[in-house]
Amino acid sequence: MSRPLGTLVDALGGTLHGPRDAVVDRLAPLATAGPTDLAFIAQARYASQLQTTQAGALIVPSSMQEAAAQRGACIVTDNPYVYFARLTQWWRSEHDERAEPSIDPLASIHPTALVAEGVDIGPFAVVAAGARIARGARIGAHAVVAAGASIGVDSRLHPRVSVGERCVVGARCVLHPGVVIGADGFGFAQHEGAWIKIEQLGAVRIGDDVEIGANTCIDRGALDDTVIENGVKLDNLIQIGHNVHIGAHTAMAGNAGVAGSATIGAHCTVGGGAVVLGHLTLADGVHVSAASVVTRSLLKPGHYTGMFPIDDNAAWEKNAASLKQLNRLRERLKAVEQALAQAQKSISKP
Repeated sequence: MSRPLGTLVDALGGTLHGPRDAVVDRLAPLATAGPTDLAFIAQARYASQLQTTQAGALIVPSSMQEAAAQRGACIVTDNPYVYFARLTQWWRSEHDERAEPSIDPLASIHPTALVAEGVDIGPFAVVAAGARIARGARIGAHAVVAAGASIGVDSRLHPRVSVGERCVVGARCVLHPGVVIGADGFGFAQHEGAWIKIEQLGAVRIGDDVEIGANTCIDRGALDDTVIENGVKLDNLIQIGHNVHIGAHTAMAGNAGVAGSATIGAHCTVGGGAVVLGHLTLADGVHVSAASVVTRSLLKPGHYTGMFPIDDNAAWEKNAASLKQLNRLRERLKAVEQALAQAQKSISKP
C-alpha cells in the first residue's frame, strides 16, 4: 500500500519539499496521522496543528510553505483540499485490485440487449430486452437495467440498483446500492373521493459524471422526462419527484426532497433535510441551508435559510436573533404596559 512522495507529485503535480523517496503508507486525518502518513491542511485556521500533528508529510497551501517545510516533508499546492480529493482517487486506482471484467453465469441478459466489450456484470443482475450497456460499465449483483434503458461508458451500478424502462444513465456515473431510477412519479387525480392513477409516461435522463447516494429515488416524468444534468452529486436517501430538472454541478445532501416539476439551477447546493416544493424555480447559484423549506421561487443567487418563511440568509439570521430574545422582550413590554396603566390611574385621580 506504500508509495514514495515523489511518485505522488509526479502523478498529481504540486511542489515537493523534502526527500522524494520518503514513503507514505496511508492517507490520514490531520489529528490521527502518524509518522508514515500523509495529511492535509486546507485553511489558515488549522495552522496551529502544524506543530501538533504527527503526520510524516503534509499537503499545504503556499501561505504555510515555510512553516510546513521547517517541520518536515510537505507538498505545496494552490488548493490542498482539491489536491487531496484527486489524491484519494489516484490512491484508490493504485491499490484497487479490480478483477478482469466478466459476465457472471448467474446474470440474466436478454438476447436483444446490447452489451459492449469490457463490461462487468455481477451475479443475479438483470439486463432486459433492448437495454444497452456501454464499454467499461460495471453492473453489480442483483442490479436491474430494465427494457430499453441505457448505461454509459465506465458507469458503475452498485448492487441492487434499479434503472427503469427507457431511462438513461450517462458516462462515468456512480449509483450506490439501492438507488432507484425511474419509479413512477406520484401522480393521481381525485374523483368522487377516490384517487385515479395518472400513468407516468416519461423517463429519467441522467448526464455524465453524476453520483447518486444509497437508496436515493428519482421518479420518471409524467409526460416529459425528469432530467439530472452533468456533474450533479446527490447524497443518500434523497427523493426527486417527477419532471424535476436539476442543473449541472448542483449538490444535495442527505434526506433532501424535491417535489414534482421543480427546477433547480446549476451550481446550487441544498442542505440535508431541506425541501423544495413543487413547481418552484431556483436560479443558478442558489444555496439552501439544511432543514429549510423552500416555499417560493428563489430567482437570485445567494444563501437562503428558514421555515418562517424562507428568506435571504442575512435577514433570516437577524430575525432568528430577535426570536431568541422574544420572551425577554415580551416581559419588558408587559412591564411597560403595567407602568403606563399605573401612570394613567394616577393621572385620572381627582
